Amino acid sequence: MTHRLVAAALTMLISSAASADPPPPLDAITAANVAVNSYANVQQVRTTHIALDLAVDFAKKTLSGSAELQLERVDPGAAEVVLDTSALDIAKVETSADGEVWLSAKYTLGAVDEVLGAPLTVALPPGATRVRLSYATRPEASGLQWLTPSQTLGRKHPFLFTQSESIHARSWIPLQDTPLVRATYDARIRVPKGLRAVMSAEMHDRPDATGAWTFHMPQAIPGYLIALAVGDLGFRSTGPRTGVYAEPALLAKAAYEFGETERTLQLMESAFGPYRWGRYDILVLPPSFPFGGMENPRLTFATPTVITGDRMLVSLVSHELAHSWSGNLVTNASWNDFWLNEGVTEYLTYRLLDMQFGQARGDMERVLGLADLKDSMAHLDRVDWSLLRQPPAKDPDAVYSSVPYERGALFLTWLETRFGREAFDAFLRGWFDDHAFRSAGTGEFLAYLQDKLLSRQPGKVTQAQIDAWMHQPELPDFAVLPHSDALAEVDRQRAAWLEGRSTPDALPAAQWSVHEWQRFLDEMPDGVTLDQLRALDARYHLTASHNAILACSWLRLALAHGDTAVYPAVERYLKTVGRMRLIKPLYRELVKTPQGKAYAERLYAQAKSGYHPIAQQAVERVLKGESGG
Repeated sequence: MTHRLVAAALTMLISSAASADPPPPLDAITAANVAVNSYANVQQVRTTHIALDLAVDFAKKTLSGSAELQLERVDPGAAEVVLDTSALDIAKVETSADGEVWLSAKYTLGAVDEVLGAPLTVALPPGATRVRLSYATRPEASGLQWLTPSQTLGRKHPFLFTQSESIHARSWIPLQDTPLVRATYDARIRVPKGLRAVMSAEMHDRPDATGAWTFHMPQAIPGYLIALAVGDLGFRSTGPRTGVYAEPALLAKAAYEFGETERTLQLMESAFGPYRWGRYDILVLPPSFPFGGMENPRLTFATPTVITGDRMLVSLVSHELAHSWSGNLVTNASWNDFWLNEGVTEYLTYRLLDMQFGQARGDMERVLGLADLKDSMAHLDRVDWSLLRQPPAKDPDAVYSSVPYERGALFLTWLETRFGREAFDAFLRGWFDDHAFRSAGTGEFLAYLQDKLLSRQPGKVTQAQIDAWMHQPELPDFAVLPHSDALAEVDRQRAAWLEGRSTPDALPAAQWSVHEWQRFLDEMPDGVTLDQLRALDARYHLTASHNAILACSWLRLALAHGDTAVYPAVERYLKTVGRMRLIKPLYRELVKTPQGKAYAERLYAQAKSGYHPIAQQAVERVLKGESGG
């Protein structure tokens, strides 16, 4: 199907029924995209509730127990349900009509695909509404990371955490692993004595009488948002609805860093409607966590790299909190609609930063976001520059980049300028209200846009312009690009230094935020000399920086200009940081020379065990020279 035909089809789609109604049939475009990433027969059967009963075994690095799925037959004649699995050892499968009487069920496990895992097909007798699967995970499960005590801050207890996005939930739960399917869940998690389990659900302060931790999630969520962590964890409140979990040694610092979360939550509610998830807590994970944050409902997972003591990197919290509206409340129906999760959320993040810190701070982060977008596009195949990929990727992680984030945010910014902030805010709030606790595709969004904005103010936006945002690789020439006076001043200071009109001592760097330092370093021209960089380092001790964001920018710049003297610092960094956004640029610079590539391969072999499986895959793609954002 051509881009033009796809666009025409998308604009003809209408919004589906409310979440209380039967699941709507899938349009052809969404169905095709779901099929790329999932085996699930969602047009026949969909899961409505999941009950987990799992034991955590750190010695074997396994979860074992059962998952009970309650099912709705979208097609009354459906005779089977197809689930997604990846490296799961299935011991027994049963079905039930009432949850009381269970009968052994016929099932088949299909051929294994390297990316998708294997389909598990379970025969459904007439009247069966439940499937119970007894199973165990394997140590290599891609959605689980098992850390030894030495890999934690406290160095006394092991640690486990999950990362299910995009298609890794199937490596620890047999389920319909597509964001189209939303289900409520309960869980009973048995852990070694002295450790605490936390999940993306309502939680209790203490285990039950048997020693197990129990959880309840009353709102329906997609499987990738089911999250679990187990370790030596403390908790500190930061407000009536907010708090922080972390290892005890980090808890006080984390609570200070995220101390304004309740106020941030209130600001978001004032602009885009009520927070509908009860509590909003943050779990600070060990350094191997592969992302900046993960927006698991009620419990954001966060990287420790943002804990700097000055609250300058809390835009990460703003972003993950904004997901409580975009991504969690209204979820992309397929991974080809990823921009609906991340682009909308990034737009909301910038708006929230304006409210929190003022327009100047928001503009700085917008400009840095645009730079991230251009950097991603430089490392991606051209087909991956547009918001909607044609065709979609089998492995969403393989094309993960800032494109859906920043291009999506620019699209919404452009719409805001066309229709005015008041009208556009009302549109977005209506989108969240009318699609709450549902999964929606790009077609539904464009149909809603047509109904609520385009048709009411005709002539302000054309179909050709929408098509350019959705499908054309290049940024539209009518895009509204951000500007920051503060970062423009940084550019002027850099130019004066490089041209000899200033010295490192004369730079106003003592007043610079980490964002201004990022701009100063990341936009350094190729013509800067190694002597100039070493003089800068001698003055500001950048190689020794403890700020992970600043250190990444500096080390990448030094490597790009052949400074092998920073190799020891690079080695320390890559062995202690697991966040993909920070380690991939350093590996990418190293592999540009034969000497650097050999060093990178040796270093990765030593650091690999400390990386999450998702990060391992990302680094290995870099070492192989594959494209990726």
